[in-house]
Amino acid sequence: MLNYFQNKYVMSEKGAKDLFRSIIWTVVMDISFMVPVVLSFKFLDEYMNLLLNSSNHQKNSILYYVIMSVAFFLVMLVIAYVQYNSAYTKIYEESARRRISLAETLRKLPLAFFGKKDISDLSSTIMEDATQIEMLFSHSVPQIYAAALTVLIMGVMMFFYNWQMSLAVFWVVPVSILVFYLSRKYQSNLHAKLYFIKREISDKIQEGLDSAHEIKSYNREEAFSNTFNLQLDNYEKFMIKGELLTGALINLSYVFLKLGLPSVILYGAYSLATGSINIFTYLVFLVVTARIYNPIMDAMDNFALLLYLNVRIKRMKEMDEMPRQDGKTEFYPKNYDIEFNNVKFSYQDGVQTLKNVSFTAKQGEVTALVGPSGGGKSTVAKLAARFWDIDKGVIALGGEDISLVDPETLLNNYSIVFQDVTLFNSSVMDNICLGKKDASDEEIIKAAQLAQCDEFVKKLPQGYDTLIGENGERLSGGERQRISIARAILKDAPIILLDEATASLDTENESKIQRALSELIKNKTVLIIAHRMRTVLGADKIVVIKDGIIAETGTPLELKEKQGIFSSMLKTQYQNN
Repeated sequence: MLNYFQNKYVMSEKGAKDLFRSIIWTVVMDISFMVPVVLSFKFLDEYMNLLLNSSNHQKNSILYYVIMSVAFFLVMLVIAYVQYNSAYTKIYEESARRRISLAETLRKLPLAFFGKKDISDLSSTIMEDATQIEMLFSHSVPQIYAAALTVLIMGVMMFFYNWQMSLAVFWVVPVSILVFYLSRKYQSNLHAKLYFIKREISDKIQEGLDSAHEIKSYNREEAFSNTFNLQLDNYEKFMIKGELLTGALINLSYVFLKLGLPSVILYGAYSLATGSINIFTYLVFLVVTARIYNPIMDAMDNFALLLYLNVRIKRMKEMDEMPRQDGKTEFYPKNYDIEFNNVKFSYQDGVQTLKNVSFTAKQGEVTALVGPSGGGKSTVAKLAARFWDIDKGVIALGGEDISLVDPETLLNNYSIVFQDVTLFNSSVMDNICLGKKDASDEEIIKAAQLAQCDEFVKKLPQGYDTLIGENGERLSGGERQRISIARAILKDAPIILLDEATASLDTENESKIQRALSELIKNKTVLIIAHRMRTVLGADKIVVIKDGIIAETGTPLELKEKQGIFSSMLKTQYQNN
């Protein structure tokens, strides 16, 4: 049972045990609600016999029943407290473990995974799915299993007491459940469609927010709104369809369940008339019948939610089963040479991005990756930091295969500046010290000065303490990129990856930062990607990548004399300028 819970609901071992306890205590609580009824009928039976027999002998006094009622009330209070703790507190603890596990999974996934996933998709899984699962597990799942067990236990007890009357009570249950169960597949498909339609709406909202400038610039507000309204109308249509279907099926099941009470009344009256049962038994079955269907109806209400839960659980499973990147956490390379040896890589099956790429970026040298757009330059740089795992071949750092090193440990050796800069809604100083969390203010300011940030930071209202907005929206593109470069300077790692790091800078600031970088890169391994040829002319080695292969390699002077791809790119750029 515990393994079943763990596999079906993506739960920890402790969470599965807590769910099992929650179900048991919910069953105990449901059954305890029957105790006052039994005690009341025992009291009535005794006093009715006393009146009918005109005897002064009384088995139990009224005080006895008062004491028993108080005792049962206290016991039920304790049971309710324990059940609440197991069904809510423990479930919320498991929800916390699930969220932490999800975060750990995301932490171990290749960094490239986040480039392929849109933000709304990930945030919906992390926040909305986890919240919905938490709510359903605290309010529905234990109650469904408990309802089934309660009805089973009460049914067995009642059949032993009087199987004919019990048959009149329970014949409607399998019929009612069958009606609901037969629609399960249709409901599951409908819930899946609703889920993905809702996800598409979230994506559209995210797209609208991210592209607001473009939408307004090209007067596409009306077209965007029309498309969005169509999606909302489609979602509304499916929601109505789903609610009507679920409501109709549940109500049809309720109709069959309601036939149980007339069955008990009619058959009980017949049995009472023929002397097969006494009035006490008849009353007991009437009262029990009025209560026994409540757990079943609750289960049916929650079962529809459980079908919806399956879609979200499936999403969690998909993420939980994604291949993680791991490796040794102790890594001390003998040097910082990066070596590609017959590396093959593809983003998708059948489309190879890199084909037998081999070269070495040596420590103390600047290795520039150049070539036509889409040739694989950025892919090579990201593979060097193990953002992805390669298909074949070996990428080694200091002679050691990086696929055997934990990515977080590996990235301690890298300072990375990409063309697409990501900043946080925090101060300038906080954004820079991301490169080294324990850096002093003096170290941060020195790195900012080297990256040519000091000039524009001093003009900000609070200087280095100024909040720069979401993703640095209050800064220009060049200012944002300089903060990113300051991070890399502050980290001062032995390996530096620069992917179009100065693309957003003007010529004057680019020259200043090139001088700052020249001090930073001494005795380090530098891998640089640039489209501006003057940026790479000072490199020690140039690797030309075209269509996923190494087309040329050598020093800038050697490649200029070779009159190949690099020379052609150089001439073209100078002619355009």
